[in-house]
Amino acid sequence: MSSLSPDALSVPPSPHSPHFLSQYPHRQSPAPSQLSGAPPSPMNSQFGSDESATSVSTTSSSSQSQDHPTPTTDSTSGAVFDTIPSPRDTFGNLPKANGAVKVVSADADIDTEGSFVDLGKEDDEDRYDSAPAIIVSDGISHSFPEPPAVVITSEGSSSNTSVPLTPGQRYPGWLSVVVEPLSSFIDEAIEPRDHYVDLQEIAEGESGSIFAARVVPDGSNKLRLPEHIRSRDAEEFKKSNPVLVAIKIITTAPHSPDQEWTPEAQKLVDLERELTLMKGLWHENILGLDALYVDLTEDTLWVRMELMERSLADIVGLVVDGLMLQDRMIARFARDVLQALEYLQENRIAHRDVRSDNLLLNSHGVVKLTDFSNAVKLPKESSLRSDPAGVIFWQAPEMRYPNYDALKVDVWSLGATMWEMAETEPPFSDTKQVQSRWPPLTRPEMWSPAFHSFLRTCSDGAAARKSPTELLKDPFVGNACGRTVIVQLLSQCMNIERMIQGDGGS
Repeated sequence: MSSLSPDALSVPPSPHSPHFLSQYPHRQSPAPSQLSGAPPSPMNSQFGSDESATSVSTTSSSSQSQDHPTPTTDSTSGAVFDTIPSPRDTFGNLPKANGAVKVVSADADIDTEGSFVDLGKEDDEDRYDSAPAIIVSDGISHSFPEPPAVVITSEGSSSNTSVPLTPGQRYPGWLSVVVEPLSSFIDEAIEPRDHYVDLQEIAEGESGSIFAARVVPDGSNKLRLPEHIRSRDAEEFKKSNPVLVAIKIITTAPHSPDQEWTPEAQKLVDLERELTLMKGLWHENILGLDALYVDLTEDTLWVRMELMERSLADIVGLVVDGLMLQDRMIARFARDVLQALEYLQENRIAHRDVRSDNLLLNSHGVVKLTDFSNAVKLPKESSLRSDPAGVIFWQAPEMRYPNYDALKVDVWSLGATMWEMAETEPPFSDTKQVQSRWPPLTRPEMWSPAFHSFLRTCSDGAAARKSPTELLKDPFVGNACGRTVIVQLLSQCMNIERMIQGDGGS
């Protein structure tokens, strides 16, 4: 993702406008995963990198095996969906059939005078309704443990010693040079194809394709994983449940000092930066990078992450097809994001690219912030930055000028995302004239006074803008719906997509 120049005030077309659609060609996306126990809906936006499809031809440094080709999606399975890039070239929404889907749910109780749709009774004891627990490093390690020290003896066998293998000893040819900066993060003892199977492609993009995969129970104790993830996997295996994860596969290529900088090399620089920034951090509302492996069969990197359902951008895209978004649902999303931002600011990290494409929902209805390619770790003495970042529709106005407070900009971007959820498109995407405050809502009577007040607060000037901790006490956030309502919302998304698919096939 490229940063904007300070005077970059020209903006791309709206992601939902005909003008936008005419500038970006359609691209086919594979059908939802058919794994046993896999989430039934496709994940159209995961882990937020620049998601325009590319094709890279590389020369392998190791022998290629026909028995282990790079995983691809079975082109004969299921329906095929068209996806459209967002303004930042990330995956957008499923195709829309002519006409809106009028029925959202057969038993939905729509209150035309109230501010939200009751999707079902909320469980007062819903364990997801309380604020997520924050785990810091008091006794629990969330960073990658050190790999065992292994060397190759003169006879060719391996043995444990006090001197670990160097990348040059472990990986042949140019691959050793490419992965050397990432060596402290790589689980070198693992061949990922032995532990992650049944891969089904669910998204693809410039930074790498995303696959849903099943973890093999046998030998899972050998995987270097954060302790909370290891315990969670063990509990699922104990119940005989499949453990499904997302695997991002990143291509590598040879690179020499006299060669021009390549996109493949930039991907690895961004990956190293993100791994370094996130090392030792964990929060329920942040999507982490759980493990990193090298696949010697195809000379690729495999990044393990949590398997997510869909992005908030996907949900916004279904509103025109009949999905109902109301105050308390948006408040739940805002609360999750604020909790993530509060944790990041406690660690003096500014995300600088908060928007609907980078906010993903898991099957429990929990929102997680992803894509830390623009994030920065700020020194204690100052939080000022001069480099712009993010996409201008969601970008705080002070970021267009030098010396802005990086710890203030994410709240503005959150407000822009909430405005987008009410209007179904980002602010300023129709006029392309960015301002310091968002335009008035087109149907203000649909939204509660608390929602209007929350939007105004988020768009305050940087000096007066409230922190995530202060906004968590806002009445609008305090009136968030229960987590079960969001789970039902995800189910409605799948129902609408099936109706669209059925209309398209008739």
